[in-house]
Amino acid sequence: MYISSVGLLTSFTRAFFGELCNMLSKSYGLTEIQRRIDEVKLFLSVTLSIANAHTVEFYTQDVWSRFMATPPQEVLSTLGSATDQQREPGHQAKEQPRTTFGFCSDTNRLVDVCELLQAAKAHSLPGLGVCMSRDELLQALRENRSKSGAPPAEIGAELETDEFMNSKKSHEVQSMSEVVACLAQRCRVKQVIDVGSGKGYLSSFLSLQYGLQVYGIDSSSTNTHGAHERNRKLKKFSRAYQKHNKAVRGQGEAATYSLQEELGEIKPGTDGDNYVLHDDGAAIVSQEEDKVLIGISDVNLAVERNSEPNPETDELFLSALSVDVLQPTSPRVPPRQLSAEERERRKKENLERKAQNRAASVMFSPLTSYVTAETELRELINELEDAVMVGLHTCGDLAPSTLRMFVAKPELASVCSVGCCYHLLSEEFDPAGQECLPGVCGFPLSQYLRDQSWFCGRNARMSACLALERVSLGQGIQMESLFYRAVLHVILRDHYSSFKSEKRVGNVYSKAKSFVDYVRRALSRLELDESKLSDSDIQDYHDTYAPRRGEMHAFNMLKVTLAPCIEGLILLDRLCYLKEQEDLSFSALVQLFDPLLSPRCYAIIGLKSYRDRVSC
Repeated sequence: MYISSVGLLTSFTRAFFGELCNMLSKSYGLTEIQRRIDEVKLFLSVTLSIANAHTVEFYTQDVWSRFMATPPQEVLSTLGSATDQQREPGHQAKEQPRTTFGFCSDTNRLVDVCELLQAAKAHSLPGLGVCMSRDELLQALRENRSKSGAPPAEIGAELETDEFMNSKKSHEVQSMSEVVACLAQRCRVKQVIDVGSGKGYLSSFLSLQYGLQVYGIDSSSTNTHGAHERNRKLKKFSRAYQKHNKAVRGQGEAATYSLQEELGEIKPGTDGDNYVLHDDGAAIVSQEEDKVLIGISDVNLAVERNSEPNPETDELFLSALSVDVLQPTSPRVPPRQLSAEERERRKKENLERKAQNRAASVMFSPLTSYVTAETELRELINELEDAVMVGLHTCGDLAPSTLRMFVAKPELASVCSVGCCYHLLSEEFDPAGQECLPGVCGFPLSQYLRDQSWFCGRNARMSACLALERVSLGQGIQMESLFYRAVLHVILRDHYSSFKSEKRVGNVYSKAKSFVDYVRRALSRLELDESKLSDSDIQDYHDTYAPRRGEMHAFNMLKVTLAPCIEGLILLDRLCYLKEQEDLSFSALVQLFDPLLSPRCYAIIGLKSYRDRVSC
């Protein structure tokens, strides 16, 4: 029986993440973080085999029988009814084998789903209680700022980010920029280095909203060029925005000048990140998660979307600022008709305006460079002063490189790093992974885990990209796609010697009209002889494994429940790395974003101690 995943994990998710609002504000020390790491490691040492099981090989390797001693219906039913309550006494009446986190100690197969779910909850970041909330962090920074006498933040005219960003990006930029601005005030610096700045949304907002001098570094020249153009156009209209806001406050009504008349007709479309403008945030699925869900074991995951400049996007970006931001221009008066006093006043205004333009032109500087922990920032930025380093969803190894850079560079006073794309991390001790030099790999970062030669494995890191909250709302796993791919692997095993080829099928599912069509397209992509199989032969495979489709569904739902625990270990490793440094006064894991809008919602925050800061 196949059960829909819509609503399946709702109860479990509510229980799992209900404690987020009660996160501790205490900043734990190194010993306590190491103890939490040991707890998660112990849990994953028993359960990681599920996360590392290859979905493509689900039937060829008989994965369900290897790891599970319960029927799939029981797993799905337990997931759908999980709550904060303990198992009812009646369920404990029947004799159970000796278990560890629900796995039989003798056979290493799962026998108690409820015990596993309770353990997964306890070993997630919310369950471990090691995170601060964003509000707690801001309160602590502001309290210390007031005690130290630091001036309040310089805030420009309020920019409505949701007018030129989708709801996900707007939420991220607004939430993170306020934290970054507070860190800059706390450290008394005016410069920010945005690593992996992409299209420059965060950088532009930090410079225009908070008056910070931002250097955005991205390895893609296309992104850098796009960020420069976008920021140039936004600056062009920011003063008009300010005038407009002042006029509205002063007169109680907006000006009547229409920006559409200036720009011409605007066509509907999408913004530069391929998201629909003004879309419902809950319906937006990041590329990282979308790729992992649709092709969890087969799609060659791309790091970035196509980022070619989009003229239509630029028009939308400008038009979305406001239809009334520009004031009507005053009639031009010939200079000879002006009084000497008026001419002098206008000359002074022009000089001041030019000076402001020169200053504004360097508030955000997009740079193209591939950066690592060894990168000399002063060679990239001639005007570099003490700065805050930030990274919003820095991909793969770039997130740990950002933390290494923060520790190594004395000019970096603070760091705020939100990583993503765990599947692209390099692992120093993964025997199946690519070799990487010690101290350069993305995981583990801390000396504590490196001394233990710990590794997760690529499939487990891919599982860490899954979002429990979104799956619980039905924005989840494309189960039919995974089922098709697993059955295709059986066909490749039975009829083709190249079923272990490095060639990838890719996302042919989205174009396929049926399973037979899917297999035909896949064989063509793999350059294999299609004539070996008739349509009826192919359909027979589908019909043979269709009754076992529930096994794959239940197994992948268990992967989803383990995802927060794997992500938690990766993030605790990064926090532990900062705790191991002697010159840091404060370091913490902070939940910056709503996980429904932005599943990779945790930031690593660090402050250095030698800048006369009071520890939070």
